[in-house]
Amino acid sequence: MNLRDVSVIVTTFNEEQNIEACLDRLGGFGEIVVVDSFSTDRTLEIVRRYPAVAYVRPYESAARQKNWALEKVRHRWVLILDADEVMSDELRREIEAFDESSGVSGFWIRRASHYIGAPIRHCGWQRDKVLRFFDRTRGRYDEAEVHEEVEVRGNTSMFHGKLAHYPYRRIEQHLEKIEAYSSRGAREFVRRGGKSPVFHMIVRPPLRLLRMYVMQGGILDGRRGLLLCLVSSYGVFLKYAKAWEYIKCRPER
Repeated sequence: MNLRDVSVIVTTFNEEQNIEACLDRLGGFGEIVVVDSFSTDRTLEIVRRYPAVAYVRPYESAARQKNWALEKVRHRWVLILDADEVMSDELRREIEAFDESSGVSGFWIRRASHYIGAPIRHCGWQRDKVLRFFDRTRGRYDEAEVHEEVEVRGNTSMFHGKLAHYPYRRIEQHLEKIEAYSSRGAREFVRRGGKSPVFHMIVRPPLRLLRMYVMQGGILDGRRGLLLCLVSSYGVFLKYAKAWEYIKCRPER
C-alpha cells in the first residue's frame, strides 16, 4: 500500500507535550487531519508547523469526534491516533506492506504504554490493543461515551508493530482524566439502565485493585505499578459514586 493513499486522523486537546512527537512520525501519508477541542495551550500552534489540516469543534465524546473526522478525510483507508501515541517504524513498514486485496477490513494495533516517565509492562496494560487502521467505508465508532471502539464489517487482523503510548506524564494529569472519564462512564452506566451503583461503588474498586496489582502483575512494575493500580481503582469508585448521584439526587433538583 502506498502511504499516500492513507489518511491519518489525530484528535487533540491541550496536547502540547505530545503532539510534536506524534506528528513527526507521519511524513509521507496522504493527509493528516487534526481535530482539536478548543485547546488552550500551544497545541494548534505546533500543529500549524506541519502539513496538516486542523479543525476545531466542541468535544462531545471521543467516538463522535472521530466519526465526524471520518467524514472529512479524502482516502478510503485511515489510521486514527490520539495525540499521546507515536507510531513505530515497524508499524509503518507493515502498513506499507499491506495488500488491500487481502480481504482484511481493519487491523488491531498493540500499545506499549508509559506511566509517569517509565514503561508499564503489567497491570493489564501489556494486553492493550486498539483497532485503528481500517477501511472507513466498512467501519465506524460506536457511540459509547467511554472505551469507544471501531465496529468493522469484515475480517480483522493484527499488526506486530506497536504504538508507543504516553497517556499520563504526571499524577495530576491522570486525576484530571479520571474526573472526566468517571463522569462519562457514570452517564453511560445510567443510560444503559445500570442498577445498584452503591453495591458497585463498594465492591468494584477493591476488585479492580486486586486484579491489576496481583492477578495482572502490577506488583512487578514497582512503585509506579502500585500508584497506577491505586489511582485506577479510585477512578472506578468515582464512576459509581457519580452514577449514584445521577440516579438519586439530580432528578430532585
